[in-house]
Amino acid sequence: MYPVDTIKTRMQMKQGDAFRVSGLYKGVTGSLVGQVPYGVLTFGSYEIYKQALLKKFPSTKPAFIYAIAAVMGDVTGSGWLCPSEVMKQQLQAGIYPSMGEAIKGIWKKSGLKGFYQGFTGGLARDVPFRVAQLTTFEITKSIYLRTKRNKIASSAPDDVALSSLEAAICGAAAGSFSAAITNPLDRIKTLMMTDTTNAYGGSVLACASKILKDDGVGGFFAGVVPRVGYIAPSVCIFFVTYEFVQQKMKKAE
Repeated sequence: MYPVDTIKTRMQMKQGDAFRVSGLYKGVTGSLVGQVPYGVLTFGSYEIYKQALLKKFPSTKPAFIYAIAAVMGDVTGSGWLCPSEVMKQQLQAGIYPSMGEAIKGIWKKSGLKGFYQGFTGGLARDVPFRVAQLTTFEITKSIYLRTKRNKIASSAPDDVALSSLEAAICGAAAGSFSAAITNPLDRIKTLMMTDTTNAYGGSVLACASKILKDDGVGGFFAGVVPRVGYIAPSVCIFFVTYEFVQQKMKKAE
């Protein structure tokens, strides 16, 4: 799905030929280096935070606990993710021809802080996205399992779980919804991370103001179709795996 992400980035930057074949996989190595540990940190810590908060605040609505745990999990992983995102997006935009050149160029221009360009924009996108994604999944899963238990009534075992297909449906719903509603924040993050001339002001508010001035409200939804198109199946696959591993671990206990 990486080429779809590249097309999305080009569309958000208003590049003329967003669908050109050349460079579709630029930055994929850096993305893997960033995304894999980020996923482990974010979702591993989310599960720890969620269980701890549910035990400490048993009377609190679960949806609120899911949201707080999602924020804490994403903040935990963001420090690792940002440098790889900056390199990936600048490569996708054609600012640098290779990962090595990107590292040298960013370091020469701004030092370590250059790898955290747009960090606030990344947090402004990732935290609401993760809250929407995980909360939507947990609520959808909870409703589905309750319905499933009711259908099989008293014969239902206590550990009724999602099948792979059911996890895929819940994951696709969560991914589509969270990707669509956070697209405005994703465009802000993209422009902040690829802004080598400070044209967008260096802050989330300044960038949002310029988008609104230049492109109107519709400018915040540039690239929404490819964003949903690559995130929905990715989240779907993730939650199928996530549920499978969780179920295996519970059985092992």
